[in-house]
Amino acid sequence: MQKLQKYFMAPDPGRVRLRVSLRAVLGVAFAVALAELLGLSLVASITAGLAALLALFTVGDSTVRRQAVTTALLPTVGFPVLALATLLHDVPLARDTAWLLVIFAGVYARRWGPRGHALGIFAFMQFFVTQFLHALPAQLPELYAATGVALGAAAIVRFALWPIERRVPPPTAPAPLPGAGLGRATTRQAVQVAVASGAALVIGQFLSEERWYWAVGTVWWIFVNTASRGETLVRGFRRVLGTVTGIAAGFLVAIPLGGAPVVTALLVAVCVFGIFYTAAVSYSWMILAVTVMASLLYGLLGVLDGSLLLLRVAETGVGAACAGLAVTLVLPVRTHTTNDAWIQRALLCVRSATSASVRRLAGEEAADPAPHAAELEALLGRVRLSLAPLVHPLTPFRGRKQRARRVLVLLDEAAREVRGLVAVAADPDAGHDARLAAACWRVEAAVEALTSREGAVEPDGHARTESDAHAGAPALAHARGLARVLTELDVPLRTPPGPWVVRS
Repeated sequence: MQKLQKYFMAPDPGRVRLRVSLRAVLGVAFAVALAELLGLSLVASITAGLAALLALFTVGDSTVRRQAVTTALLPTVGFPVLALATLLHDVPLARDTAWLLVIFAGVYARRWGPRGHALGIFAFMQFFVTQFLHALPAQLPELYAATGVALGAAAIVRFALWPIERRVPPPTAPAPLPGAGLGRATTRQAVQVAVASGAALVIGQFLSEERWYWAVGTVWWIFVNTASRGETLVRGFRRVLGTVTGIAAGFLVAIPLGGAPVVTALLVAVCVFGIFYTAAVSYSWMILAVTVMASLLYGLLGVLDGSLLLLRVAETGVGAACAGLAVTLVLPVRTHTTNDAWIQRALLCVRSATSASVRRLAGEEAADPAPHAAELEALLGRVRLSLAPLVHPLTPFRGRKQRARRVLVLLDEAAREVRGLVAVAADPDAGHDARLAAACWRVEAAVEALTSREGAVEPDGHARTESDAHAGAPALAHARGLARVLTELDVPLRTPPGPWVVRS
């Protein structure tokens, strides 16, 4: 129960997550309603609902204008893939080869940022949906119509009826870690996902000639937003956990319903809400919602039974195993290497935010620390994802777990100090204390020491005090607090991978 409260009562500043989730339900419902009003078939209506869900879920550009352009571009990849998947439906070898090429290209496209990411996911899922619905070439015009209607409905809801992003711009996703050739994250992952998908495809078809695609789908989604071996293995575990619990819910909910249209539609709406509301806080809960929704859709199609749900679990296990083996054996990247790179980027962002704040307080109007603070929040989210394997309850490495937890606590504290400093800098009446420049210098020196790995960080001789916070020097208090936190980060960050125990 505490876990449930943790995820569903997680902080939601401005209730953005709640509003985005409700908007998704509205957008999907609007798309399905339009498809039904046009007299399209059940298969086409489901296609419309899934296309609207994907458009609202995957498009995450930093500006509304770029979001609109990406949404408009979705058919340019979706329609050709739909045609390819339906035309090759009865030619297994050609179909499988084509899908693996789509998978490779879809992952490779992530190097072009949020737009490439969204287009890659949409292309993959259009191929997936045709397998899920067993779509045939004769249905292609109807599927085109359903997809076009869905994307139009999603755009109307997102940009006209409920333009949330115009008031609260979404945080920009951090750029991928640098690299070249096979060392580039997107290229390496494209190879890993293609290899894992090929293995999952073969084993999945051995288990079922009709539902093999779940194994491939599992591989794809496990690799979304992961960058290291540890991240991928943890994502695979959570995928299986979410699927198993979702299947249990399917036995309790979807099978007894027997595809009753009205109740099923209402429960699908609840699942859509759950997918969007939990995506940012719990992958397992999101997959549970996805699994229950899939079970309900199978019920609408009249093919749901207990054996199908158990097969879903088996196919998910195959996909997770293939993903784990691929990330371990094919061009592997150590979790420690990835962690170190993301932490260093966060520390450099702390330095930039501090420097801009101090320059702003000194009267430099052009200095704006707010973008650096927003970037820091995004980078810390990426650090938490990267460190997740080390703090997972099942990790056997106690020392590494303590070290990772200590790093996360200190980075969160650093972020709070940065937010406080930025808030003071935004106050036009805030003064510039002469001691602030020295405190800022200590912050920059501490970051330089932590990122260069040369020499230990010197302890800050000016710890934050009550007089700092209440005697007209809030900026100085935040800067000194930040320097103290960075000093404390020295020990866990310099400890090499391996046993590490905090001593009291």
